[in-house]
Amino acid sequence: MQLFNKMISTSLKLNLSQIDNTLKLLSEGATIPFISRYRKEATSGLDEVQIEQIKNQYDKLCEIGKRKETILNTINEQGKLTDELKKRIDNSWDLTELEDIYLPYKPKRKTRAEMARQKGLEPLAMIIMMQRENNLSAKASSFVKGDVKDEEDALKGARDIIAEQVSEDERTRNAVRNQFSRQAMITAKVVKGKEEEAVKYRDYFDFSEPLKRCSSHRLLAIRRGEAEGLLKVSISTDDEEAIEKIDRFFVRSNNECGKQVSLAVEDGYKRLLKPSIETEFASITKEKADEEAIRVFAENLRQLLLASPLGQKRVLAIDPGFRTGCKVVCLDAQGNLIHNENIYPHPPVDKTKEAAAKLRKMVEAYQIEAIAIGNGTASRETEYFVTNQQFDRALQVFVVSEQGASIYSASKIARDEFPEYDVTVRGAVSIGRRLMDPLAELVKIDAKSIGVGQYQHDVDQPKLKKSLDQTVENCVNQVGVNLNTASSHLLTYISGLGPQLAQNIVSYRAEHGAFNSRKEILKVPRMGAKAFEQCAGFLRIPQAKNPLDNSAVHPESYYIVEQMAKDLKCSVADLIANKELRNKIDINRYITPTVGLPTLQDIIKELDKPGLDPRKAIKQFEFDKNVRTINDLKEGMVLPGIVGNITNFGAFVDIGIKENGLIHLSQMANRYISDPTEVVSIHQQLMVKVISIDMERKRIQLSLKDLEQN
Repeated sequence: MQLFNKMISTSLKLNLSQIDNTLKLLSEGATIPFISRYRKEATSGLDEVQIEQIKNQYDKLCEIGKRKETILNTINEQGKLTDELKKRIDNSWDLTELEDIYLPYKPKRKTRAEMARQKGLEPLAMIIMMQRENNLSAKASSFVKGDVKDEEDALKGARDIIAEQVSEDERTRNAVRNQFSRQAMITAKVVKGKEEEAVKYRDYFDFSEPLKRCSSHRLLAIRRGEAEGLLKVSISTDDEEAIEKIDRFFVRSNNECGKQVSLAVEDGYKRLLKPSIETEFASITKEKADEEAIRVFAENLRQLLLASPLGQKRVLAIDPGFRTGCKVVCLDAQGNLIHNENIYPHPPVDKTKEAAAKLRKMVEAYQIEAIAIGNGTASRETEYFVTNQQFDRALQVFVVSEQGASIYSASKIARDEFPEYDVTVRGAVSIGRRLMDPLAELVKIDAKSIGVGQYQHDVDQPKLKKSLDQTVENCVNQVGVNLNTASSHLLTYISGLGPQLAQNIVSYRAEHGAFNSRKEILKVPRMGAKAFEQCAGFLRIPQAKNPLDNSAVHPESYYIVEQMAKDLKCSVADLIANKELRNKIDINRYITPTVGLPTLQDIIKELDKPGLDPRKAIKQFEFDKNVRTINDLKEGMVLPGIVGNITNFGAFVDIGIKENGLIHLSQMANRYISDPTEVVSIHQQLMVKVISIDMERKRIQLSLKDLEQN
């Protein structure tokens, strides 16, 4: 719809043609990663975030359009839809305004006002509202009949009708709304008798703050405490000021009628309007807090998925433990399990010599190139044990996050991969594979379980899932996958595939052997031209006959590269291998009505480094050997650490002990920081200073100020 496109263009400050073309591509079944990478001419270079914003805004406008239809139909069925009212509804695209317009016509349950109307008291309410009647007592007496017991009962019923009218009046609602937005306070108090149970919320036992200043993490913490029945939470404003303001709208006389209207205004505000606006603001602020938390989570997940891979090397992985021992697995360069056993280098079993001998034997027998150690229980002790061994070769030792590994090891995916092994073996395999390729392994785990979120169980779950799924899809397609080794789970996230086609690819590969070319994918059952168009550019075949099959150059553009090679009288392979030849290409010669500079520039970049993984190279890391527990810490210490999680109030850092330290926003730099990601990223290795240690609450405060970082 052109109206929607114009509205989105204005809202996002993008050209109308960008909106038109993007929505057209989406409606034709193109995915966000495909549009972002291969349709830059159509969108004038919009990235994934902008394309997603366009899609979300369009979907939201469609939902509002459906809501408007419902509202119009409902009012029309009541016979109350005037031309003016229809015009107002047609012209409004603000959901709050629409609901305000609809409120007086909205079918209601049996309210006090509705019961008063059924008693025949609406005419009395209208007389009172006009505020011209000077003998109200006599007038009210004339309504005493049937279910109306006496004069006071008649007046009370009339006030109930007026109170409802006041609470449903648009002007009144907006006035109260404006007051809430300016001065509303959010207050939290501990539920009496729950002080001990609610100890983790003690910062909010007697808490009050202007709502507009309440940060998303505080708001989500307060709402969680409320949901657990430990905190009482309210959002309020100055009631007297609000009532006075509404009085000015409705009270126009000093007589008895005016007093009755004033009483109805106070009742309507306290009983109906204030709770309604409080609920509205609770919902709005929760939605904003959710959006912020989801944004932080999605960014953390993106960084985690794009973490540096070790690559295809033979890895020995250890899931450490004390009493139950350390589960050791050996993986080949493709991540296949080739050996597993237990060692007991720690108390209470203490078979240190035997464990050392077994470890050396495995390293030699399976030609191990790197060791991965999970960062859970006994991690530091195991790292110390491993790094003090003498092996027959130089080995890199890495400590790997175990977050979510137990979720994977008990999942259907893990059971399907390793039906004959128990959860401990599967967990250790996951640790080793995470080192080799974090992206390929982490996509198997529900993103919420990876441990890089903030109040992830308290936010809107469908919105969270949608955002995280899109983040995973963007990351997988940004990196690309090896068509001949990728799991069906990883392939699921490739543009245009999904679970069924991904499984069909794996089944075809198992039956017919490795794919030799991208074209061969078209032989996979149910792989149509559209799905091929969407997925082909993101699938790599390292040993393919056509070297472009191992690049991000899309098959639809192969003819361009072939023409370039032909013009230079060489092969495509020569063009990729020889930089001097590439430097001779004048890309302007290859511009056509459908192929512009963005596509041609991307092609040249890809020919320079075909199939190159965009992720950074992995760096080895070592914690301070003198710090094993919180008791070893002293204020002023400078220690190496790894960023494990980022929230909007700071970053949590693993310094090699059980408790993570927090770098608060205020300690990130000698300047004002509003977003931690300006300074730190997930898995970043950095030096931190210990500035305070709270032994009772096991909290460690860290700082980055005045520290040189590598």
